[in-house]
Amino acid sequence: MSRLHIFDMDGTLLRGTTASLEIARSLGCLPDLLRLEAAFAAGAVDTRGFAAELGALWGELTPNVVADVFAGAPWIAGLPEVLADIRRRGEHSVVVTMSPDFFAGLLGDVGADEVVASRFPPLPMRTAPDPAGILTPSDKVVIMERIRTALGLSHERCVAYGDSRSDVPLFRALRHTVAVNADSTLRALARYQYDGDDLREAYGIARTGPYSPQDSCHDKERRPA
Repeated sequence: MSRLHIFDMDGTLLRGTTASLEIARSLGCLPDLLRLEAAFAAGAVDTRGFAAELGALWGELTPNVVADVFAGAPWIAGLPEVLADIRRRGEHSVVVTMSPDFFAGLLGDVGADEVVASRFPPLPMRTAPDPAGILTPSDKVVIMERIRTALGLSHERCVAYGDSRSDVPLFRALRHTVAVNADSTLRALARYQYDGDDLREAYGIARTGPYSPQDSCHDKERRPA
């Protein structure tokens, strides 16, 4: 195993949206979800409180509905091809997201070697999510450390791809980072930047970048050769 690729899902692999937004649209509760997201952005609700509210909104959600939403979601182009290339090279891909496991887990069928997401009760939900199973941004670093240690890799062999504040702890922990259609906060931390709708291009930027410890941490907007 020569390299670990860590992908965020919402806003990174899911282009311009989140799993929660896509599910809410399908269930007809988008206004409630938007109010909840506004409260989260304002700091009035944390990730665990957010998950508890989702449980209340989505009591009638079924696996069939989730599968349909997943299939129709606006995934970034080239996702299956990138995951297949990582596997072909004997490398390891993991998606780490605070979104529900019943949605994110379907990325295993797309080719992700591992998916780590917030744990929700089985669908249809009859109980609230256990707060202990809901991920926070800092958990992304813990998960990365666990996986890279198990694979016997150094930090220099890890690459992170993300778009927003939830990726800040991970981008601070690693040097090899790609901001994908990212906000200004993450752009300031990222080694590389990519704006567009094809993951193969962002992945190419990460692959063509140097991996020497002496390299600058701020080589911006490299493009694959």
